[in-house]
Amino acid sequence: MSDQSSTTSWFFTYTKIRFFTKIRRFLLLRTAKKQYKAPDHSEKLRDLSSASKKEGKIEKEGMEKENDQDGWVVLQRSVKGLHFGRWEEKELAAKEIKRIAKEDLKTRKSMGELGIIQPLVAMIESEVVERQRFVQALIELANGSFTNKLLMVESGILSKLPKKIDLLDESAFQDFAHLLSSLSSLSSIQFPVSSARIIPFVVSILDSCSSIETKISCLGTLYNLSSVLDNAGNLVASGVVNTLLRLSSVGEASEKSLATLGNLVVTSTGRKALESSPMVPENLIEILAWEEKPKCQELSAYVLMILAHQSSVQRQKMARAGIVPVLLEVALLGSPLAQKRALKLLQWFKDERQKRMGPHSGPQVGRLSIGSPVNKRGVDEGKKFMKNIVKESLYKNMETITRRANGAGNSSGLKALVLSSSSKSLPY
Repeated sequence: MSDQSSTTSWFFTYTKIRFFTKIRRFLLLRTAKKQYKAPDHSEKLRDLSSASKKEGKIEKEGMEKENDQDGWVVLQRSVKGLHFGRWEEKELAAKEIKRIAKEDLKTRKSMGELGIIQPLVAMIESEVVERQRFVQALIELANGSFTNKLLMVESGILSKLPKKIDLLDESAFQDFAHLLSSLSSLSSIQFPVSSARIIPFVVSILDSCSSIETKISCLGTLYNLSSVLDNAGNLVASGVVNTLLRLSSVGEASEKSLATLGNLVVTSTGRKALESSPMVPENLIEILAWEEKPKCQELSAYVLMILAHQSSVQRQKMARAGIVPVLLEVALLGSPLAQKRALKLLQWFKDERQKRMGPHSGPQVGRLSIGSPVNKRGVDEGKKFMKNIVKESLYKNMETITRRANGAGNSSGLKALVLSSSSKSLPY
């Protein structure tokens, strides 16, 4: 009986242990399920993307490195071809240098240090058509690099300009004009550029070419040179003043032409050349009426101011050419700077008129008896007559201004306003 009881007790204990063991396994399994997370596919995709980008970056860097190596090899080959190659190799080398020089400023500066500018400069002296490739390569090398420009000038490029300009075509005109415009900017840093060599060549291009773009490049060269006062003598001697006056009437070239004339007119040589030109002041007065080009109005007014200052002869020429109505119009409708200059000119014409109407000119009424009623009546009639002349002149000028600004129309209201006003309102 005791044996049976002990057996039963052992069985019960065994069953209990198994039960708790199963419970423990179950709890452990449940806990493991709670802690388990499904694989994060987005993280896997990000990892793959990052790896792909890294691989692409490495590949790109490798390609860039390979391209840099290729570019360096091409550059070395081009330098060698320029120095030691046959003409065809030199031409191909210039083409490659032009292509590489377009990349960035750092590349251009590095290329200049390799000694390729001197052989390129030497090539433009040749009489063959293919020299344009060398000029174009120099244009790219000069772009934004004062150092390369200095190297070109020091290599004697100005003495190697073509002597026979009639052998050049329009594209050659354009290339040389662009190159010289770039080189002439050295004037802004006070580097001595031989204007005696550049000016005749540029003026010849201006007279020969038909492209307005080429003309503007040439005008840029002349403007840069005219900013140095010592160049005024060479510019005037080349006959550039009449060329500039002629081009100042061409819309696209007007502003640069007038700006160059503005630099020349402040010198005695330039002012005398302008005063003796048959196109002055008519051309400048015509430009002064260009309402659609305020900058040209300002520059034209500036040149006229310098010419009219302390010169009664020039003021009389301007008055005979009809400048006063145009100045009135600019004083009312022009830009602030043009208005200021127009008013200054009008003041000078007013002073000129008052000087001519001084006590020693006109009727000498002072000799008559002041107390005489006849003399008093004559003086009153004279004042009334002069007042009517001034009012009529003002009306005509204002009518002209109104017609130009708003088109021809009925100006009776303006006439009534003018006739009811005093002559003291005259601005000149």
